[in-house]
Amino acid sequence: MNINVTSLPSKTTTHTPTLFDPASTLIRMREVETIVGMKRSTIYKLMQRSDCGFPQPVKLSMSTARGAPVAWVLAEVQAWARGRIEARDQVAA
Repeated sequence: MNINVTSLPSKTTTHTPTLFDPASTLIRMREVETIVGMKRSTIYKLMQRSDCGFPQPVKLSMSTARGAPVAWVLAEVQAWARGRIEARDQVAA
């Protein structure tokens, strides 16, 4: 049985797709852990050190309570990870 691909119904959307912008995309801790390959406790330790330059989170609510929701800017986390890769490459050269 041959199925002609052009005869399959196509999905049409009524809205225009939004552009993906890492500089304005917020990610939660799970995604940060996945990108940098570290667990939550290590990430929070890095955030306390001013010498490593780990990105600071963005508060998602006005709450000052411990455990209030936060997120990180995707582009900042990616830039930090790229910096670690570049540092490795400079040492190896």
